[in-house]
Amino acid sequence: MKTVLDVGNCNPDHAAITAMLKRHFQVEILRADQQSDMLNCLGSQPVDLILINRKLDIDYSDGIEILRYLKSNSNYASIPVMLITNYPEHQQQAMALGAELGFGKLELNKPETHQKLAKFLGTSAA
Repeated sequence: MKTVLDVGNCNPDHAAITAMLKRHFQVEILRADQQSDMLNCLGSQPVDLILINRKLDIDYSDGIEILRYLKSNSNYASIPVMLITNYPEHQQQAMALGAELGFGKLELNKPETHQKLAKFLGTSAA
C-alpha cells in the first residue's frame, strides 16, 4: 500500500482529496497542517507522494516554500511532490522547483488527475 501525505488543506478539501484517492488507489493518507507537522510525519514513516496546498489553510502561508524546503533537503528531495492549485502559473513555478505536475481541486474527478497520480500510486483501484 502506498502512502500519501496531504499538507495544508482545510477539512472539507482534505476529505474530498482523501475520498478521491481512496476511491481510485489503495493508499494510506497522512495529514499535516504545516511544515513542522509534515516533518514529524516524514520522520515516522516512508511517504510515496506529498501533496501540498498552494496556500496552507492554517495560516495562508505559501505552500511553495514547503516545496522549496523539501527539494533543497537531501533527506526529502527524492520524494515526489505535487502542488494542489488550479492556477497554471503556480504549477509551472512548482515544476521549476522540482515538483511533478500537480492538479487543482476543481480537477479532482478528472481522469487526467488520476493518471498523474497513478504514476506514483500504482494502478487505479477503480
